[in-house]
Amino acid sequence: MGLLLLAAFVPLLALSTVSPATVGNPEDYAADEAERTVGENIVFDDYRGKGCVDDSGFVYKLGERFYPGHSNCPCVCTEDGPVCDQPECPKLHPKCTKVEHNGCCPECKEVKNFCEYRGKTYKILEEFKPSPCEWCRCEPNNEVHCVVSDCAVPECVNPVYEPEQCCPICKNGPNCFAGTTIIPAGIEVKVDDCTICRCHNGDWWKPAQCLRRECLNGQSLS
Repeated sequence: MGLLLLAAFVPLLALSTVSPATVGNPEDYAADEAERTVGENIVFDDYRGKGCVDDSGFVYKLGERFYPGHSNCPCVCTEDGPVCDQPECPKLHPKCTKVEHNGCCPECKEVKNFCEYRGKTYKILEEFKPSPCEWCRCEPNNEVHCVVSDCAVPECVNPVYEPEQCCPICKNGPNCFAGTTIIPAGIEVKVDDCTICRCHNGDWWKPAQCLRRECLNGQSLS
């Protein structure tokens, strides 16, 4: 009977000794928890009054000059933090078309060296005629200066405009009006059987001087 009880007690003893190992060591869990919280509680050194840190995390000593990253101007590390230069930068050219900000002050790398006029570009000092009546030039200040032709008054009552010409011309020479009829200047013109007309000398805009003779049935008596 005693042997039977001993045989039954041994397996129970084995189970009681093995079960804690299968559950795991509590100290192991504490170590794992510590590892997980390390990344959540990172503590950085405080450099206030001791140095300066730039945007990349580099540390500079008091009195050291450096570029913090947010400024292109050099800074000096002080106990109160970076003190950066603020120079009086030269003004950029008003016609500057390309500006670089690599240094402490912006620099103009390209200046406009042409003129724009009515959608077209012209070189400096280039002369051009945008229309028959205009003469223009691209000035060194990138502005276009134009002169419009001052046309003389035509000496006729029926001037015409020819292509590529600015001013009107009198294709048939000077003339004037005799009533509703246009007559050439400089000669007497018989406008009908009883009337002879002549243009005023140099006064083409005035009606012609006409001399009407006595007529009988449309025939001159002289």
